[in-house]
Order: sequence, then C-alpha cells, then structure tokens
Amino acid sequence: MDKVILKAMPRNVTGKKVKAMRRKGLLPAVIYGKHLDPLPIFLDEHEATMTLARLSTSSLVTLELDGKEYPALVREKQRDFIKNRLLHVDFLAVSMSEKLRTTVRIELVGTAPAVKDYNAVLVTGLEEVEVECFPADLPDRIEVDLSRLKNIGDGIYVRDLALSDKIRILEDADELIVVATSAEAEEEAEVAAEMAEPEVIERGKKEEEEE
Repeated sequence: MDKVILKAMPRNVTGKKVKAMRRKGLLPAVIYGKHLDPLPIFLDEHEATMTLARLSTSSLVTLELDGKEYPALVREKQRDFIKNRLLHVDFLAVSMSEKLRTTVRIELVGTAPAVKDYNAVLVTGLEEVEVECFPADLPDRIEVDLSRLKNIGDGIYVRDLALSDKIRILEDADELIVVATSAEAEEEAEVAAEMAEPEVIERGKKEEEEE
C-alpha cells in the first residue's frame, strides 16, 4: 500500500474553543505512544475523513507535524452519527524499528463451490487475527479465498492463512475462520441454540423457588 500522509498542526485550545475550530473545518485528534507524550493536534476535517475512510485499524498513516513524521495506527474514531462526521481521532505512534502487536481484519473473497454446487451455508468464526511484526510488514487486511471450500464440511482455519514469514500469528492455529456447512445442519444448530436458552432460565427460576 502506498504511503498515506496526513498533515497536522499543533492544537493549543480546549473546551468550547475546540467546537469553534470544528466549525472552521478542523478535526481535533491526539497522537500518543510508548515513547511519546500525548500530542494534541488538528487535521483538515475533509482530508482526514476521506483518507481514514479507506484505512483499517492495521493501516499505517504518517502524520506530518512541525517538520516531523509520526508513523501511527488509528486507535479510536469518535463520530457524530446524526451528522455523519468525525469528532475526534486517537492515533497510536509506532516505532518502525520495534515489533508491535495488533489485530488485522479478515476479508473473505471469491466464491465457495460448496455454496454453488451443494447449497452450503457459510458459517464464519474469527473476523480478525492478532499478529506480531514490524510496522512496515503489517498488512491492512488478510484475504481468505473461499474457492477452497469445495465440499460441505470444508473449512479454513488460522493454520491455513498464508502470510509472510515476517508476520507471526498469535491466534490458536485451530481457530475457525469459515466453514461450509449444510443448510439443514445450520438450521438444527440454530434451533438447538434457541432451545438451550430457555432451559437455563427455567433452571434459574427453579433454583430461586427452592431457596
């Protein structure tokens, strides 16, 4: 992925003055990190909104502030959902020479032959995995090819993920990513789950009555 750069400026105002700056098109944010005291900043709201919309939590973004560059990951985005706008962003500064641990989103791609040929239902497990690597080697997502699911019962697990040897996966190798199951089996599993929940409630009531 190409280097993503956001220009930042120091933020020296707080409280109601921040609201006034928002009305001028500036987005308040903060950069913090292991070797860095928190740095309050402003970003251009329009530029930041457009840029951050295409980034994941494992995408590196370079913040330019006072002639310095701060490689960082987006850690939190506060949003006004009524007005559909960003209110504040937290960035975690990272060292390019130190390994970090973070989660990477899993993206399912392609078509599963089991769905097309046998009317299978795809059941998903993990939606992201925790990894350890240098920031430069961090993928913004991990693609999982569904074409490997040819028959009912076929599954893809953490052990099947094909990643660079520079990236260490921290999840259990047997954790499920996605499996092709029959529609009947999925319906039975849903019914069993629905039936199990009232039983727990009834046991609780019975115990209360006995007390």
